[in-house]
Amino acid sequence: MNRGKFVFAQISALLPQRTFRRYVEKYDGDKHIKHFSCLHQMLCMIFGQLSGRESLRDLTTCLSAHNFKFYQLGLGKSVSRSNLAYANENRDYRMFEDFAYALVEYARRMHVPDPEVCVGLPKTRLYSFDSTVVDLCLEVFCWATFRQTKAAIKVHTLFDVRATLPAFIYVTEGSVHDVKALDVLAIEADAFYIMDRAYVDYKRLWRIADNRAWFVVRAKSNMRYKRIDSDTVDRNGSIVCDQVIVLSSALAKTAYPGELRRVKYYDEENDLLLVFLTNNFDITAEQVALLYKHRWSVETFFKWVKQHLRVLSFWGTTQNAVKTQVYIAMITFILISIVKSTLKSELSLNDILQVVSVSLLDKTPLEILLKDYSGMENTGNLQIQLDFAENI
Repeated sequence: MNRGKFVFAQISALLPQRTFRRYVEKYDGDKHIKHFSCLHQMLCMIFGQLSGRESLRDLTTCLSAHNFKFYQLGLGKSVSRSNLAYANENRDYRMFEDFAYALVEYARRMHVPDPEVCVGLPKTRLYSFDSTVVDLCLEVFCWATFRQTKAAIKVHTLFDVRATLPAFIYVTEGSVHDVKALDVLAIEADAFYIMDRAYVDYKRLWRIADNRAWFVVRAKSNMRYKRIDSDTVDRNGSIVCDQVIVLSSALAKTAYPGELRRVKYYDEENDLLLVFLTNNFDITAEQVALLYKHRWSVETFFKWVKQHLRVLSFWGTTQNAVKTQVYIAMITFILISIVKSTLKSELSLNDILQVVSVSLLDKTPLEILLKDYSGMENTGNLQIQLDFAENI
């Protein structure tokens, strides 16, 4: 009989729990707590994310059927719906937020760059920044202001293109404009920030440039500017023009007193004419267009998370409970990435999540569970299973 760890325990063991305890102490998360600690709370929520539970009642009902396994799963003595709901509503979400960012740095050190990603681009950190709206019921989530008849939150995300990880997440009410999220963003020197034209705010763009970082953003159609210089371009290529400009509007010039580079690019595939602005004058015009193409990585991340994790229906109605669930969903995504890096698995994140979701209470070793058998013959699969069965 296999007396190893449950799959969920094997996965949760990859979390740096000592780091998490530091943030719990920072925010007094376990103050006056007898048995259901913040670690137990986080692990229960991660279990719900990995297993695809639809509600808090769904999660606690499933866990209650396996209460004799709680110790081995790391979930404490017991889990009740009232305790978990109270914890999500009252324990400071910032401990999970800070831990998520610490986990990002941990995952980055383990990440092996894909040589096929970002080919031909500068060897520096590339970030894609955007936001997504999650609709909510106005009668239940009255604090999440958005429209007169609808509530919503916005999840502003800074996505690391090379590491394929969310580096920063900021949750606000849906009524908060996208560009305001730039005010709380810590700018990293020598990094590229790739954004859509919703983030064209010259004062905020100047803050990026003043911190010795670079940006690539789509220009607005009503931009007023004066051309200073032009570079020669191939008329048969995709680059229409490559110019050095200064803003001519008095307010815009005050907000951004420096020079900008204006690149006009023709997207033949979609028959679109795109205009980009950047403060980098060293890279080629083709690289500017290629950088903007990688902005879609954050959109892919939003789509993946909404399809595979629980961020569209929430297990609590307060602002603290919603933010707790969003940041634990972020922790879950990073944890799956750590599993992939640790095992050097050829499976995609989606495949890993699908396999893990139905195997959390198995005791199969992860390296066997997540092995890619797609290229093997059926007889080979059978032999591997027989060999494994003999060792149980």
